[in-house]
Amino acid sequence: MDEVTCTLLLVEDDPVIRVFLADNLSADGYELIVTECFEEALQALERERPDLAVFDVHLPDGSGLDLLRRVRGADGVASRLDPSLPIVMLSGAAEELDRLRGLERGADDYVVKPFSYAELRLRIAAVLRRARTRVQLGTMRVGSLELDPAGRAASVRGRRLELSAKEFALLRMLASAPTRVFTKDELLRDVWGFRAAGSTRTLDSHACRLRQKLREQGDEFVVNVWGVGYRLVDGPAS
Repeated sequence: MDEVTCTLLLVEDDPVIRVFLADNLSADGYELIVTECFEEALQALERERPDLAVFDVHLPDGSGLDLLRRVRGADGVASRLDPSLPIVMLSGAAEELDRLRGLERGADDYVVKPFSYAELRLRIAAVLRRARTRVQLGTMRVGSLELDPAGRAASVRGRRLELSAKEFALLRMLASAPTRVFTKDELLRDVWGFRAAGSTRTLDSHACRLRQKLREQGDEFVVNVWGVGYRLVDGPAS
């Protein structure tokens, strides 16, 4: 496992498979959010921010494929769902057409039951690794703002910004989905590793300094959404 613990959402209606996977994935160092039906999974996706989800295709109150479609069709703004969430499908249907349907609807991988746990674990790790590589290595651009995650560099209109490690991490997370509002709990958990927001002012103080540094270049990027959190937008300072 990496130095940062990954959180997985497991959606499985079979109690034997659900307990087996939850126990083994937890033993392998993952943090688990476990649900057994479509509605529970949807609520967890809107409330939590998992690093990867494992969806069973056949659920008692719906289809994992429909859940997959809901996630991939989300805009990340009006909906709290993250359309870029890495997703692995589990299914007892081994036909090629079933696998193609899952992959066509946006699944990152498709595993057929019965499966080898060792293989599933390696497939989950591979999907997480690919997702992390896309974020870490790709240059990110939002309007005149450009971020180089690999080189930990940020610039506006070609002028480099002098940012602390946490300021850069905060900016990078906001830039990963520039139209999405990130809650304070999400930012504190993913940037600082806090399990609960509590009464800390760490996020607000870092966001304030980051906003001021970006304003020096004539743009208002970091916006405080009162009572919710922060988002990143591109535009002139008001």
